[in-house]
Parts: sequence; C-alpha cells; structure tokens
Amino acid sequence: MSDQARDPAMGRYFALQAVRASGAVLVLLGVLVQAGKGPGPLAELPPLVGIVLALAGLWDFFFLPRIVARRWRTPE
Repeated sequence: MSDQARDPAMGRYFALQAVRASGAVLVLLGVLVQAGKGPGPLAELPPLVGIVLALAGLWDFFFLPRIVARRWRTPE
C-alpha cells in the first residue's frame, strides 16, 4: 500500500467532513453566545453576534460541502 499513490478521494472526504464539523461547532458557539453562556470572552458579545455565528455555521454545514464537492467533480 505504501508503494501506491495516495487516493485523493480519501483526502477530499476528510476535508468535507472537517468543513461539516466546523459548521456544527459554529452553530453551537452561536447558540451559546446568543444565550449569553459562551465560553470566556464570548459570553460578553451581544446576542446578534450569536445569531450571525449560528447562521454562518448552518451555511457552512449544509451548503459549503456541496460547493466544494462540485468544484472537485471531474469534468465529463
């Protein structure tokens, strides 16, 4: 296996999963900030920042992996 070339699909799969995981973390942080219970200095941010973080996380979780996968698609 070490003599063969590395499969690019495996790296792309893990990259897509990392994008989804970062989106989930952003949603969690956004909800915590909006509730005023964020970790450390994030607890002092206004609730609007939490809403923006949560919306960015949702976009990151649902739409960004599709956009990235579409760029990686092989041409027909």
